[in-house]
Amino acid sequence: MARSAGSGGKKAARAGGEKETTGKPVRPTPETSGKPASAAPRKRRAVAESAPPSDPAADAAPSPDNAPAVASPEVQLDQVASTRSGSAAEGGRAPQAMADALAQGSSKATARKLAENIERIETLGKRLMSALSTRPMPNPGIEAPGPDLLMTAANAWMKTLSEQPARVLETQVNYWGDTLKNYANVQMAVARGQAAADHDDASLDKRFSNPLWQSHPYFNFVKRQYLINAKALKDATQNLQLPDDTARRRIDWLTSQIVDMMAPTNFLATNPDALERAIQTEGESLVKGLENLVRDVERNGGDIVVSLADRDAFTVGENIGTSDGVVVHRTPLYELIQYKPATEQVHEVPLLVFPPWINKFYILDLKPQNSLVKWLVEQGHTLFIVSWRNPDASFADVGMEDYVSAYLDAMDRVRDLTAQPRLNVVGYCIAGTTLSLTLALLKQRGDDRVNSATLFTTLTDFSDQGEFVSFLQDDFVNGIADEVERHGLLRAKLMSRTMSFLRPNDLVWGPAIRSYMMGEMPPAFDLLYWNGDSTNLPGKMAMQYLRGLCQRNAFAAEGFDLMGHKLHISDVTVPLCAVTCESDHIAPWKDSWTGVAQMGSKDKTFILSESGHIAGIVNPPSKKKYGHYMGGSDFTHGHQSWKESSSFAKGSWWPRWGEWLAERAGRMVPARDPGQGLYPAPGNYVHERAA
Repeated sequence: MARSAGSGGKKAARAGGEKETTGKPVRPTPETSGKPASAAPRKRRAVAESAPPSDPAADAAPSPDNAPAVASPEVQLDQVASTRSGSAAEGGRAPQAMADALAQGSSKATARKLAENIERIETLGKRLMSALSTRPMPNPGIEAPGPDLLMTAANAWMKTLSEQPARVLETQVNYWGDTLKNYANVQMAVARGQAAADHDDASLDKRFSNPLWQSHPYFNFVKRQYLINAKALKDATQNLQLPDDTARRRIDWLTSQIVDMMAPTNFLATNPDALERAIQTEGESLVKGLENLVRDVERNGGDIVVSLADRDAFTVGENIGTSDGVVVHRTPLYELIQYKPATEQVHEVPLLVFPPWINKFYILDLKPQNSLVKWLVEQGHTLFIVSWRNPDASFADVGMEDYVSAYLDAMDRVRDLTAQPRLNVVGYCIAGTTLSLTLALLKQRGDDRVNSATLFTTLTDFSDQGEFVSFLQDDFVNGIADEVERHGLLRAKLMSRTMSFLRPNDLVWGPAIRSYMMGEMPPAFDLLYWNGDSTNLPGKMAMQYLRGLCQRNAFAAEGFDLMGHKLHISDVTVPLCAVTCESDHIAPWKDSWTGVAQMGSKDKTFILSESGHIAGIVNPPSKKKYGHYMGGSDFTHGHQSWKESSSFAKGSWWPRWGEWLAERAGRMVPARDPGQGLYPAPGNYVHERAA
């Protein structure tokens, strides 16, 4: 539907044959805005016909046969853009001019709709102000980098300015030169009536996929200037002489956040997609966007947290997380689910899965087509999975030792229920880290209950903090400590926000544009629904994890003190399979490999799946989507050498892991029926949402 500025330059079908227009943007004229025109079918291009003089009274009350001509959305967008650029110097008159352009050709029905929308906006505005007023006093420590980082950057800038003034001057001259060139180019394009701007490579950025970013001089100028500004800001920070790599990575992250935040796509007046939608819907999209914003603010206690998925589209246990099973054990911290067998015989050694408690277990059981739970049961495993409690403030003093104790208790229950002395275990993400601590503890106690262990996207060596480096420095962690002191919890909302700003264009700005500026409802997408169903962390456990494991890297260094033992990564000696994901930004595969390489096991297998933290794990064979690398126990020559020597296979890693697991699962025995249990899967704890 997008048109260039020259769309108004086509011949208009006018009585008497007027001259062809130039390529300049269309301006309202008496013929197109004030006088009645003969009714004509609406076409893709604006078509207007002059009419003979008529009675003023008839002009004031258009009839179906005497209605004003309505320009197409493309032409109206040209008018909006032209009005925007032409009246920029007129200050407060610009919004009214834009409104006049949008309202050109309005009918009585449109006027009524406009009045209704204005009334809705007034009501929504009051609700928005009321919701925002409920936001608690912000905690500065978690809102932005601390003053120490800003002071470091300022000192580095002054040092660069004093020691390398020519370099700073060169950067400034290049910036102003690029800016003037961009301004001159757009002026010449407008003067020539040129419908298209020069080609550039920014179209590769999906934010600028609308053809108007390339073809319309106004939008192309805005886009190019944004890219010039972004490059200048990044160049300026790259020139800074910072004290260490940590400061460099933090400054680079902060710079990227500013650059992404200031993108023209994030503002209505400079987003052609949003303007087109507003014109096509006669402003309805903007009202719906405001409704979406108010809904999100009301749901999140005054905070603006954009919804990524339709919360009403799914119900756990009905159309998501539906595998057949029962809860066989319950404690204040977790429920233990046993799934019903799908085969007449099962492997003798049971399988127990520990999912992360940052989110909920049904990521492994979204729907039958991609359910790892269903697949494992079909492979003949007696499968148990833990469903963690979503803690409230009463769990403030629950620590890592309580989670390790829960691991041991769940293992005991599985052994009792299956009459087996040993079992195979799986840990995913933070649950894999805690499983590694548990395995080290069992080793020091001389307990051999674990037959084999599998780690999904697990970090055990935090020497490289990766993309989390900005969130693992003292200023931010101290802010989290204040948050824990205030609430007794590391709240789900804060963790979700932190994760989102690792990918802000995909998880913050893009969804906000679609929801608030385009007026779209969040999609009914099971993975995004699960992503939004996050949980709180107990305060004590969160600080032990952040201070002891992430900041001090104690498990891989001097040892992590827990339950009277100093646990070390080398104490993990059971047969081990680690599954990582190639583009995982939360648990980078190279860092996972570094941890596994230090483990004491003599039987280690490493699998590297294509894709990211979730899609690489939830990768069923039926999809035939992502391939994987698999290698053995040679961890002596670095991760790159391992990858080069490993074997690559197309498709899911599930079958190859299934073979590895079956070799360690014992003989086949009659299937174990869990009976009635306490209540059906997925249990009760999974339905508790974070406040």
